[in-house]
Parts: sequence; structure tokens; C-alpha cells
Amino acid sequence: MFAVAEVDEYPLHTNRSDTGTDSVFLLSRRQTSVRTSGVVEEFDSAFDATEALKTGRIDSVVGAIPFAPTTPCALIAPLSFTRVRGDLHHDQPLNLPPARVTDLEPKPGAHTDRIRSAITRLRAGELHKVVLARSLRIETESPISPTALASRLIALDQSHNGFCVDLSPAGGKYRGRSLVGSTPEVLIERRGNVVTCHPLAGSIARHPDPQQDETNARELVASAKDLTEHAFVVDSISAILGPLCRSYSAPNTPELLRTPQLWHLGTKIEGVLADPNLTALELALALHPTPAICGTPTEVARDHITATEADRGFYAGAIGWCDRTGDGEWMVAIRCAEIAADGMSARAYAGGGIVASSDPEAELRETRTKFRTVLTAFGVTESDLDT
Repeated sequence: MFAVAEVDEYPLHTNRSDTGTDSVFLLSRRQTSVRTSGVVEEFDSAFDATEALKTGRIDSVVGAIPFAPTTPCALIAPLSFTRVRGDLHHDQPLNLPPARVTDLEPKPGAHTDRIRSAITRLRAGELHKVVLARSLRIETESPISPTALASRLIALDQSHNGFCVDLSPAGGKYRGRSLVGSTPEVLIERRGNVVTCHPLAGSIARHPDPQQDETNARELVASAKDLTEHAFVVDSISAILGPLCRSYSAPNTPELLRTPQLWHLGTKIEGVLADPNLTALELALALHPTPAICGTPTEVARDHITATEADRGFYAGAIGWCDRTGDGEWMVAIRCAEIAADGMSARAYAGGGIVASSDPEAELRETRTKFRTVLTAFGVTESDLDT
């Protein structure tokens, strides 16, 4: 299905027989991509997966970490693990079935009410930042192929970012479900003893007119609200990752990053690990959740989200891979949709960082913009989002 460049294959231990499950994982990135198939072993605990990896029982692990730390993970040791140079873009992505939006959770008015309530707490000093999200349900006329949706998202993204994760290892209601998306945000990447991450926080919609689009970008760079929101994320990551490194660099000024829908503020962070035995999966667990998708202080923000929203599941979690050397890459699970086990529907998510100076209507518009990533792949317009 996907065109691939030069391939490095990593043979896996097969001390356990294949379970017979055709589990597919893929992560498309501009520099290095991964695709796997089959299952040697499933894990609903990231700590169990880490132990199996570090003791040599398995050679690699791929999958997803949920938003809430108390809920099961969806991780596997795959039967086949292939790392390729370059992305997994295909010139002719497969078609998706006709689709329509059938539900918004919450409705627009309820979402802005939630934001106003959060702003009250923010202005009282109980929180510095909290990320609030909403979701929508997409129903289709025939089953959605997770790999077809991933293929289309990869084709639509200018950097060809995209992922597909089987959520079955989490068990229960997740058996047979998939998480598919096109996230631009790197939680952590490890290559040898060098670690990098690229947090994104602060955004503004792209505009079809080039001059207005440039004006929007300049407005974002000068926005005190967005710069403050971004600084919370960088400071939090630095507080966790910095002490784990013998050298560490986090620029004081963010850069602009663009996706087809949005301009983002982003900071490229790099460090050299003091302990080379720390794996990419362990680093992801240490950093997750960042204020980019939760808020700060972390526990207070997470409690506010849990009390306010429905269960996020794997949205705003992390997806990625880690190999036997400890190298790997984990992405923040945003711009994504969870596909139902029967394939006849999907739930897409979009959120935004709320600070004391946030404008509820502007934050609502931001979620509309972020929904476009998934809606465009299905050929669905935004006309029904705020009704």
C-alpha cells in the first residue's frame, strides 16, 4: 500500500508464537518511519512493556499510551518491525466511504461555558493553564479502513505525518478499535544518547490568502497569550528532561511551525542523556502528559479535565515505538480519531490551551480549525459543527 524508501529491518525474537492477531501499527515521519504487523505479545501496562524490552524478552514495542495514567495502555511486541528512511506517503491513497457528522460533545455553547468556568479558576490562581477538548462523531456508509484513513491523512499533510494504532491490547471496549491521526507534535525522540522533543503550544488558523496568512503568523508570534501558554510547556519539559541530561538546550524564543490548518509556536529541545540506559518509552512516560495537552500544575489540570470532560481515552495520550537499543519516537496523540470496532463510525477530538487571558469564542473557533485535519480526510465540511 505504501511506497517505501531504503529499509532497515530488525528481526524479532519469536520465543512466543504469533497470537494470530493481524495488528497493524504505522508511524509516518519525514526522516524515519516505522511499520509493523502481527503480535508476539500484548501489554496493557507500559511498565510491563518496558521491563520486557529491557530484559531482552522482546526486541521492540509499539502502540499507544492513554491520556489518563490509571487506564490500560495498548502496546504490543510486533512480529514484524520495519524502519524505513523517509515517510510513508502514497501517491494514490485509498478512498474512504461517504461520511457525515452526527454528534458534537459538548455542543458549542456548553464548550464555551466550560471555558468560562476554567478562566474563573485560572484568574483565581488555582491553575496556570488547562487544556479543554471536545469531540465529534463521524458515521459512514460502509466500514472505515484504518490504514486507508492513515494513508489519506499522510497524503494531506505537508510533512506526511500520520499514524495508525490498534487499540486492542487495552482490552474491554477497545478490542478491535484503532486510533488514526496526523500529529505534528513530537513528545520525545531518542537516537543513541541524544534526545529531542518539539512541543507545540499556541496556534492560529491558516488563511487561504497569502498576505492574510502571513499576518496571522505575525500575530501569533506577537501574542502574549500564546507566548505565555507556550512557555508553560517548555518550562515543564525542561524541569523533567533537563535533570536527566548532561547537556541540555531549550531556546528562549519559539519558532513558527505550519500545518495545512494552523500556525503553531514550537520549540526544538535537545539534550544528551546522562544515563544511556533510559529508553524512549521510559522518557515518554516521564514527560507525559505535558502542559500542551493537559495543563499546569499537572495534577490540578488533569483533575479539572476529568471532572469536566468525558473520558478522553487515547486522545491526548502518546503513540510511538521503542526498539531493543532504547531508541524510539513518541508523538502526542492529537489531530486524531478513534475508529469503532465495526468500522462504521469514528470519534474525532480537538482541544485548546486555556489561560487566564483566553477568549472563549476564539478557543471554540480553534477547535473547529483543528477538526479539519480529520474532516478533510473524510471529505466532510465544517457546516454542522456549531449548530
